[in-house]
This record gives sequence, C-alpha cells and structure tokens, in this order.
Amino acid sequence: MIKKTSLLLSILFFASCSVFKPFPQPRTEFRGVWVATVVNIDWPKSGSDSIEKQKKDFLNILQFYQDLNFNAIIVQVRTAGDAFYESKYAPWSRFLTAKEGVAPKNDFDYLDWMIKESHNRGMEFHAWLNPYRATFDLKTDILSPTHDFNLHPEWMIKYGKKYYYDPGLPEVRKRMVSIMNELVTNYDIDAVHFDDYFYPYKIKDEIFKDSTSYISNALPNQSLDDWRRSNIDSLVMNMHKTIKQDKPWVQFGISPFGVWKNKSTDPRGSDTQAGQTTYEDLYADPLTWMENGWIDYIVPQVYWSMDLPVASHSKIVDWWAENSSNTNLYIGNGAYKVRNNSDKAWDNKNELPNQLKLARKTPAVEGNVFFSAKSLMENNPDVVETLKKKIYHSPSLPPTSPLEPELHRQRVQLESWETKNENHVLQFKNTEPYRYAMIYRTGKKTKDLYPMKKLLLKTSIDNGKSISIPFIILNDQKRIAITFIDKFGHESTPINLPLNQQKLTK
Repeated sequence: MIKKTSLLLSILFFASCSVFKPFPQPRTEFRGVWVATVVNIDWPKSGSDSIEKQKKDFLNILQFYQDLNFNAIIVQVRTAGDAFYESKYAPWSRFLTAKEGVAPKNDFDYLDWMIKESHNRGMEFHAWLNPYRATFDLKTDILSPTHDFNLHPEWMIKYGKKYYYDPGLPEVRKRMVSIMNELVTNYDIDAVHFDDYFYPYKIKDEIFKDSTSYISNALPNQSLDDWRRSNIDSLVMNMHKTIKQDKPWVQFGISPFGVWKNKSTDPRGSDTQAGQTTYEDLYADPLTWMENGWIDYIVPQVYWSMDLPVASHSKIVDWWAENSSNTNLYIGNGAYKVRNNSDKAWDNKNELPNQLKLARKTPAVEGNVFFSAKSLMENNPDVVETLKKKIYHSPSLPPTSPLEPELHRQRVQLESWETKNENHVLQFKNTEPYRYAMIYRTGKKTKDLYPMKKLLLKTSIDNGKSISIPFIILNDQKRIAITFIDKFGHESTPINLPLNQQKLTK
C-alpha cells in the first residue's frame, strides 16, 4: 500500500529566513505534548460528539504537533477510575461517551485507532494514567455500577471534593498494576505514563483519613510520612517490574511536581519557596525511583517562568539536571500559561522558547513536554511560528531508554526498488523487528562512509517490508542513507543508496 504524504512525520526546514536564526538541532530529543481528557480539557471536545467528530479533532491535534516536528504524544486514558478503552477493571469514561459505563457505538476501539494514527505519523504513543484519583467530584450518583467506588467502597477515601483510592492498601496497589498490565498487554503503546497525582495535594485543615490502613500495614516504628512514601515506591517498583516482564521495550515515565524539596527544609533541595513539595506533601520520591532504575524517564513539571523569585524555572531545571540519574530527564513546560497568567513574564512571546533553549543548553536534559495540547493550538500564533522556525525546524528521534538492552539484529537488505504513484517504493529484507524507516541526505564519501547530514523523512514500514518515499522528498538529492528504528528506539546500520543508479552500495 502506497503511503500518503499526510503520514509523513515531517520534512526538514524548507528554507532559511533572515528574521530567525534556527537553534542547532540535536539528533535525539524528546518532543512531547500532554493531551488531557479529564473534563474534556483537550480532547474530545465533548463526550456527546459523534465518533467522526472526535476522530477529526484528535487528528487535528496530531497534525498540529506533527507540523511542529514533535515525536511523542501523551494521551490521558484513565482520568478517575475510568478508561478510554474496554477494560475489565474500569468503566468507559463519560468524558469519551457522555455517560460512564456506556461503550462507543459499534464498539469502536478509540485507543487502538489513536495509537495507529500516531505511529503512522512517526510519533510515539504514551498512555497516561492517573492511578489514585477515583472521582473528579462528589457526584457519585453518575458513576457506573462497575466503578470501583461502587464495587470496593472500602478502598475509597473522601478528601476535599473528590474520592481517592487508598494507596496504603496492598489490594489497591495490586489493582493498579493489573490495570496497567491489561493496557500494556492489549495495546501497542510505547510507554506507560503517570503524572503528579499520588497522594493528593494537601488541603488546609483537612486530614487524609488513612490511619486504619497505616495501623494495619506499617512496619514497626515506621512514621506515617515514610510509610506513605513506601507505598508509592512499592507501586512504582511493581509497575516497572511488570511492564518489563511483559514488553521490555515499553517505557515507564513519571511526571512529578517540579519541586522535590525546598532548600529551607533540606540542604539538598532547590532554591525555591514552593508551598507544597513532591517529597513532603505528595509522598513521592523520584530520586529513589531513579536510583533504583524503576523509571525510564522523568518529566518534572517546571511550570514557572525563567526568573520567578519563589520558583525560578532556570534554577529548578539546573537542580533536576544535577540530581537525575539512571534515567532520561525531560522538562515539563507550562505552555498553558502563555499570555494567560498573573506572572507577566508569560506575556513575552519568547518566554517558552527561552525555556526550550535552556533545556537544550543543559547536557542532562534530553527533551521537553508541553501542557497541554490546546494551549498553542488556540492562541499565540507568533509563539508557534518561533517554535517552528527557531526551535523545532527539523525532526529529531526520541532518546532510547538508559534501561533498555542493546540488541543484535540481522542486517537489513534492499530487495527491490520501483516507482509508483509519485512515490519511490522500496522493498527490504530483515525489517521484521523494526517500526520506522529514516531517510537521510548524505554528504561526500569519507573513507568507507557517507556521513548522514540531514533527516529528510521518518515513515512507518508497510506490511513490515516496504517503504514509500514521495518524489518531492528526494528532489535534488544525489545520495541518501536509510536506517530503521526498532521498538526500543535503536537505529540500524545505514544502507547507502545513490539516486542515479537505484542500487545498493556497500
């Protein structure tokens, strides 16, 4: 089947512009965006919309970020004890089908469709789950009979205006691992993703009532705070272990609140004055997760402006760069604040681009993730133009996980080359382990190698054997190199091809 040009990830920056000086492009860089589905923040616009309308709106998100040369999309598939896919552990989400527990018409599999559409555009699909939020409000009468609130009321704790699963119960943690394992087993996702909601953000003068489970499950002389952190550690450890046993190429990433601790309470903390911290208030300890190799990547949410006195973006990025280990570090950026925040620094169109420049200048940082998808789609075209021309003007590959193994693959071989419907169609041998093909422009021969200069195209492999390259991609090219990317993100040895002879060269 001939691939349409709409399935291309991107074409390199098409012309230089004197107004902008493009920032140097790294070969690998994570470029992700969160698609929030809870209360229909980003998608779908309404659970009452038709399937075709919801599909169109999702494709608009993909197209927008494909045009910006993003390489990953992080979609929220569990918001509050529900699911955006058929699950034996949770009802269908009302944010998708308007009424909780009601399946889509004709049993349409949204998640399978979204994954395929993302992969067809060369983008990774990360499935974002909120593990412990059970309800979004106190309207429990709208919950499905199959919601855990109704099936297991003993698991629930009311706190503020929501109900939460009790993280201190071993059976709750077991359920969360089962939910994740079902998802990994049934769908071709690239990663499981958690955000910052573990224990809930603290509410003044309100107590999270988990004393019974603390008394029953804590170790002798273990403090309440340490016990709560150990519960989250246990969840993270078992999630990682289960994912890697089933599908070792699937990554596990977490996006904690941006401040681990303030320096005022711990000399190891950051020079900030955050009102709550991830370690002391949410009982999450990302440093432990990294030290033990339980996560493939971490995305601290550093949603403040560069020089905000109480929480400087630049200072917090530096802190994470100095304190990360055994994992890929990406920075979460608050794109939703651009021209929409009391901090007037966000009125500057260069605030977000400057944050991305800082990330690129910081060796330990390997990419960025924007919250959230609609933020740049609806407003601020000047910021989008700057990103497109100055920051993300050409594609990059997502980094491979530091936890993933090196694999030995058979060398890919070219079997045939023909032209069809304005496309070059190339057939290969030994491509079974690979997901994408990369087409590069190469330079002059150096010894026995043709150095790869520019990435022209990233495309999926048809039927596991062939790729289609539109004529326009190869116009004015004398020689190209083709490599292949497997599910782990590893790239194969390049195949060099002279375009005037259409044959394989060694």
